[in-house]
Amino acid sequence: MAPSVAIVGAGFGGLCMAIQLERAGVRSYTVFEKADGLGGTWRDNSYPGAGCDIPSHLYSYSFEKYASWTRRYPEQPEILGYLEHCADKYDVRRKIRFRTEVRRAVFDGSQWQVTTAAPPADGATSMEKGTEERTETFDVVVTGVGQLSRPRLPDIPGMSDFAGVSFHSARWNHDHDLTGRHVAVIGNGSSAAQFIPRVAEQAERLYVFQRTPNWVIPKPDATFQPLTRLAFRLVPGLQRVYREWIYRYAEATLYPALAQGWSADLLRKRALRHLRDQVPDPELQAKLTPAYPPGCKRVVIDSAFYPALTRLNVDVVTDKIVRLVPQGVETTEGVREVDTIVYATGFMTTDFLAPMEITGRGGRSLREQWAGGAEAYLGISVPNFPNMFLLYGPNTNLGHNSIVFMIECQVNHIMACLPRLAAHGPIEVRPEVMAAWRGRLDAAMERMVWGGGCQSWYMTAEGRVTNNWPGPTTLYRKLTAKPPHNAYRPIPAS
Repeated sequence: MAPSVAIVGAGFGGLCMAIQLERAGVRSYTVFEKADGLGGTWRDNSYPGAGCDIPSHLYSYSFEKYASWTRRYPEQPEILGYLEHCADKYDVRRKIRFRTEVRRAVFDGSQWQVTTAAPPADGATSMEKGTEERTETFDVVVTGVGQLSRPRLPDIPGMSDFAGVSFHSARWNHDHDLTGRHVAVIGNGSSAAQFIPRVAEQAERLYVFQRTPNWVIPKPDATFQPLTRLAFRLVPGLQRVYREWIYRYAEATLYPALAQGWSADLLRKRALRHLRDQVPDPELQAKLTPAYPPGCKRVVIDSAFYPALTRLNVDVVTDKIVRLVPQGVETTEGVREVDTIVYATGFMTTDFLAPMEITGRGGRSLREQWAGGAEAYLGISVPNFPNMFLLYGPNTNLGHNSIVFMIECQVNHIMACLPRLAAHGPIEVRPEVMAAWRGRLDAAMERMVWGGGCQSWYMTAEGRVTNNWPGPTTLYRKLTAKPPHNAYRPIPAS
């Protein structure tokens, strides 16, 4: 009998898991999605200019190549449309329970007790008040909540005192017209680089508050002309070859830069040339030149960001923010008066699976087990938490290639585990396997650029890199493709 599977989240990870179960003939699964639509981060991040810095044909499932991409680099509406298309084509939408939040999962010795909360039938929308809890039993739990799902707001004194309109970029207020406004953007990462050019065109005055500059390289975007799209649709193998070329290029040139190899200096020179070409003012150039090696923080890939910063109505502010006041942002050099603040301050990336409460074998709390930083074998499995698997878990994020590739590797690994646990009961990763994995990760991290003296969302406050994969993706594919039997064991008798 096929195991029953609870899938948490309906983004790229959760949908991939559901589709592969469906393709394998396993129908005993349920997808829990706390929002009212699928798409995960590509549903939430609808800010102006939202898009991806991985080419379309690679930022998609290998089994659903999709000939309808209109651009080399996809924008948010197209990515969301692609996910909607996949959910409908593989008929998994019927298995998604929208507006249902997983709050707790407790392993009872043989199965998982999954407690969810959903708004009551009277139409209330709050997930905090008036919700009804329900507990169901599943053999397997697969989490697909991602690393970029919970917006992080900065800790700035006086935030509640600001008299204007404020919001996080991942919760964009589309009802608030920015035309003629005085706008402050706090943060300057990848999301900010995408929406700042759009905001600069509307606002009367835009202040970009920068704590640390980012390395930026050009984005060679282009529209696929009708003949190109027709060729992708009709020529056998063309999409596969194009996808493989993009993948191999990223592996061969971008990964070595992160590993401080032959292309590191090439990446640095390319970024500096891009800065000089687009920002002629030496003073602004100096503000925008990082003091850490490229790749230590995520490299921004964008060709419109720098030109926006040179506009007459845009100021790059590097003064330290002291507090927010009713009329705007106070720094060490005075107050910039604004009526709108957009927080581009990222996400709570190292709090994996929070705020869900996960309790494993013997009453172990996952939060307590991960007190020193999240870790999982292959980023997928955690000792003491039988039959629980993570998608886009610890140390699986990439700075050079497609996370969708990694998710497919993880789903394939989980699918290989299912027959064994169905036949022999709950399984968990062996502690000695996890210890060996931890050692391999630590050794690999020593050669990577992420410890190059910068603060980034890749690491905990203590400086441990919990998010990124420190090897080529070809290695990850090889490791996850191995038969999983030796890495797992039946749960010990209590």
